[in-house]
Amino acid sequence: MFCEELFLSDEYKTIEYANFLADSLVKTASEHSRALIVYLDGDLGAGKTTFVRGVLRSLGYTGAVKSPTYTLLEEYNFSGRLCIYHFDLYRFTSPQEWEEAGFDEVLTSPAICFIEWPHQAEGYVSRPDLTIALSVHDNGRMCRITAQSDVGKKIIALWKK
Repeated sequence: MFCEELFLSDEYKTIEYANFLADSLVKTASEHSRALIVYLDGDLGAGKTTFVRGVLRSLGYTGAVKSPTYTLLEEYNFSGRLCIYHFDLYRFTSPQEWEEAGFDEVLTSPAICFIEWPHQAEGYVSRPDLTIALSVHDNGRMCRITAQSDVGKKIIALWKK
């Protein structure tokens, strides 16, 4: 596994790191015919939605970015150029809800899909290209990004350049 770990001292550092990673995600997404899958792991309040907000801000999105805890999915479309989907599966009571919601259809076109609480749909949700794990550490967050596929390795390699 290809893995990077760093300390993010506050919300601004989380957004800044997401900004840097966004370029690599977008470049890689534009070269593939399917969605890039990014799992976001971490407890409540660990910074998962803040991370997504950072990616969206780097692409010029200025609207509110909220956790899709109740809506399950928030979609951000950048003029047909790219779609970003932000899933929050926290409220799933069974993995089959993924299929029942028709979420598989989203994964068949070029996009970036951030999925919070992916284990709630285990066996139904696609395997990730990247896993971003956030955990509270001291007054900030530890962030571990792990490539789970060759595409994920490419994203990290682009980011490190």
